[in-house]
Amino acid sequence: IEFFPEQLIACLSSSHLTVSWSPVFSAKSHHHFSDRMRIPAVDYPFSWLPPVVQAGMIYYPIIAAVGIPANVVTIVILSRGKCGLSRCITRYLVAMSAADLLVIITDVILVRINDYYIPTTFLHITPVCSFLLALMRAVTDISVWLTIAFTFDRFVTICCQKLRAKYCTEKTASLVIGTVCLLFCIKNIPWFFIYVPYYTIDNVPWGCHEKPEYYTVTAWVTFGWINRCFTPLLPIFLILQLNALTVGYILAASRVRRRLRDSKKDVNHNDPEMENRRKSIILLFAISGNFILLWTTYVIYFLLMRITNQYYHTSFNHPMLVADYTSYMLLLLSCCTNTCIYAVTQTKFRDELKNGLKYPLRIIFNLVQERKVQSNSQQ
Repeated sequence: IEFFPEQLIACLSSSHLTVSWSPVFSAKSHHHFSDRMRIPAVDYPFSWLPPVVQAGMIYYPIIAAVGIPANVVTIVILSRGKCGLSRCITRYLVAMSAADLLVIITDVILVRINDYYIPTTFLHITPVCSFLLALMRAVTDISVWLTIAFTFDRFVTICCQKLRAKYCTEKTASLVIGTVCLLFCIKNIPWFFIYVPYYTIDNVPWGCHEKPEYYTVTAWVTFGWINRCFTPLLPIFLILQLNALTVGYILAASRVRRRLRDSKKDVNHNDPEMENRRKSIILLFAISGNFILLWTTYVIYFLLMRITNQYYHTSFNHPMLVADYTSYMLLLLSCCTNTCIYAVTQTKFRDELKNGLKYPLRIIFNLVQERKVQSNSQQ
């Protein structure tokens, strides 16, 4: 409480908010949003809240309001198979959108928005909270590694002609997606056992925060490093490496094809093969570049936190805490941007999206026309 303005302390000491056992806020680094509050922030005047909390209260509802319909629309459009993409690519993109949708539901709605706006609920009972946080990490890992799987599939398609026929199939895509989901659900089981309650009331444990051993015991510290290496350090390295190899292969192939076409004195400069590669590369680089851009702040924050051992902060204005909040906002934004990427890079996706938006208007227009015809016939 000493981290807050005097007005907030006075507010907490008033009769209707006296909860001596309930941590309202903590300036602890917010690896998990439920580490911070049990009394909803809306119980206080908005101007009294720290700027980073104010930003979160506005930002996360917007992410949920935009991200859920965007991902649902993307899944529906891609599942129709009318975007000119192969079934293999479509399977990956649908899985990525579904994973992003689950991230928004678990991380944004059930954890962050719930802790900002809703009083203590059954979601804050320690076993439920622990399960929810473990699930949140699992779906985040799945979302990240499906991006890697998609990037690798595009690398094989473009650079490995012999392997392409066997690997880049719908069956292989389904197998890879299922394997990624299973492995990362198993990998994140230990998170369920990391958390302990803040307090116990009538033998019911409430709240979740990491055990002190998580930061000191070698096994838990190693687990933390492995977890961060899998998401997102290793994915960022793999994306950069695969994209570098893909670009190198395309540039070399382009030079060879250009020489061949010049030697044959081909008047027609349109090259369908290179045009297909160009479109594939635009989609690949847009998705992977978006991932790297929005996760970079989180990686920098994590490395600084581990190097400096700053796990707790004494002020909401502390640069490390602001960087922590900002990094989570950016990485969750990545769950809403893929639909925009598809719309910008894929002509047929844009057409399907326009048709979908026009469909309700057509129904309304037809109903109005029918009403007019019926009223005229009655007259």
